[in-house]
Amino acid sequence: MKLICSKSNLLNGVQIVSKAVPNKTTMSILECILVDATKGMITLTANDMELGIETTIEGEILEKGIIALDAKIFFEIVRKLPDNDITIQTDETYKTTITCEKAKFNIMGKSGEDFSYLPVIEREESISISQFTLKEVVRQTIFSISDNDNNKLMGGELFDVNGRELKVVSLDGHRISIRKIELKEEYGQRKVVVPGKTLNEISKILSGDTDKYVDIFFTPKHIIFEFDCTTVVSRLIEGEYFRIEQMLSSDHETKININKKELLSCIDRATLLVKEGDKKPIIINITDGSMELKINSVLGSMNEDIDIEKEGKDLMIGFNPKFLIDALRVIDDEQVDLYMVNPKAPCLIKDADETYIYLILPVNFTTVN
Repeated sequence: MKLICSKSNLLNGVQIVSKAVPNKTTMSILECILVDATKGMITLTANDMELGIETTIEGEILEKGIIALDAKIFFEIVRKLPDNDITIQTDETYKTTITCEKAKFNIMGKSGEDFSYLPVIEREESISISQFTLKEVVRQTIFSISDNDNNKLMGGELFDVNGRELKVVSLDGHRISIRKIELKEEYGQRKVVVPGKTLNEISKILSGDTDKYVDIFFTPKHIIFEFDCTTVVSRLIEGEYFRIEQMLSSDHETKININKKELLSCIDRATLLVKEGDKKPIIINITDGSMELKINSVLGSMNEDIDIEKEGKDLMIGFNPKFLIDALRVIDDEQVDLYMVNPKAPCLIKDADETYIYLILPVNFTTVN
């Protein structure tokens, strides 16, 4: 095999597929990136058997061929070569020569025939959304998945397609994040649970362009994302997702409207007195026209008042400040509405159309005068 391509094209392609190279594996071939120039185009592929990424890059193929190269070494060589055209040449013993200007590397590759290709999957049911929308939806929900291996469903996000609506849900046992997106076309019903790792990696690759689209294909065991010159194939998390409807009751005893930036800044200041790993709650005391936020820790105490508009009863309630910060940071609205029932019931942060809903469970606290 012999091919020539620009450093920028090659580096971009290697960076994209590297996200599917496993950190630890007993199969050394999976630590490789497959460079395939057998079909008239240059295709790079990586696959950890759960997540596979394939992308095509522009370049000139002088001799067709295929080789599997160690991903870390290949990436570092390409990254540190001069900004010019790179030539990759292999022989029948898999010895690979990578040259650029006066730099020349010789490394050993592996047979491309041993590589685990992406599974061949029928592309039937699909939806199409903009890259910007998918990137935003992941950003606005991914923080509330769980890394608890005991419940794999909590490590993924529910993609629930129903007619013209896509609902994305994540939860970790203490909070729930929901985003609803209006689709441009009418689709059938479909529910799948996509691994959080897949969504994290895809959001890093997406350009976030509103004019570029992602086609998402669903199968019983896999989900496929196709955009630009890249295909991402991921296994789904099997099992029935949690029923959360009963927790999203519209009943409330107290509703407040507050400036989001003020509330976020206040909670952020309060966490200055919370050590890493310390689970000190922020206590919120809601009265007419005012909300007092208090925190007490071994480092000291802090309290601050914020103006609010309130409907309903006065209330004192405690929360993990990190959970409030995570939700508020991804809301773009200037004003936010918080709905509460009592100190033991969840708080809902949502907009009038319920395009976003963030549910946060309260925590017990002891009041200190």
